[in-house]
Amino acid sequence: MRLRVEHTTVYAYDAPVAEGYTELRLRPREGGGQRCLSFSLLTDPSAQVHTYKDRYGNEVQHFELLASLEKLTVSARSEVETASGLKDPERDLGLLDRFDFLSPTAYAPFADEIRALAEPCRVTGDAFATATRVLWTVRRHLRYESGTTDVTTNASEALHRSVGVCQDFAHLMIAACRVVDVPARYVSGYIHAPGSASAAASHAWVDVFADRQGWLSLDPTHDRAQGEEHVRVAVGRDYADVPPTRGVFKGDAREALAVAVRIDAV
Repeated sequence: MRLRVEHTTVYAYDAPVAEGYTELRLRPREGGGQRCLSFSLLTDPSAQVHTYKDRYGNEVQHFELLASLEKLTVSARSEVETASGLKDPERDLGLLDRFDFLSPTAYAPFADEIRALAEPCRVTGDAFATATRVLWTVRRHLRYESGTTDVTTNASEALHRSVGVCQDFAHLMIAACRVVDVPARYVSGYIHAPGSASAAASHAWVDVFADRQGWLSLDPTHDRAQGEEHVRVAVGRDYADVPPTRGVFKGDAREALAVAVRIDAV
């Protein structure tokens, strides 16, 4: 499927700020069956944008604005050719990746209640079967409801509330998989699902790894494997590694953030 993505972020400040630095993970990934056919990034005020690849192979754009401002707009446009599923040739994990994707994090802690949820899902010697059971279990314990959690909520808190958004589904599945020794990583991106309440903004799901088989990508929010409707943007240990936008500024002001995402089939 060919999809066009428009992602606009507007920062508004209630007083002038200066010396701002902004980091963006908005360019769709190459590989795994996916191709980014085009990508453009515009900022208002205009800034010189630089690019590097982070530890997990995500392309990161960053820029600085030294002049005083009260509003910043960042517009990213992409055209992507997606695949019917994740096609990743990696069959072995390096030691550092294995450590990263099996360790607890602030968003995916090894809390007692998560251990209790995960242990009955363990299928000895079959990571994919274990991960599938974890997905079903997560869906039994979480109900999707927008606005019930925020970007700071971790998996334990979402489980306690029994509600959450795609980020919470992903973090709970990641924590539960890691507890039962299945490497798991966070995937940020988009999903083309017209009419779905869970597709109004950026999306999140999970990759799990099985030795000699490789990565399988599962979407616990939608109870399915990654398909051609999914656009992969970045991967990491949890949300903290892959926020679409992140930045700092100098000044005594409160920031208001507005995000608009539009995804169309081409």
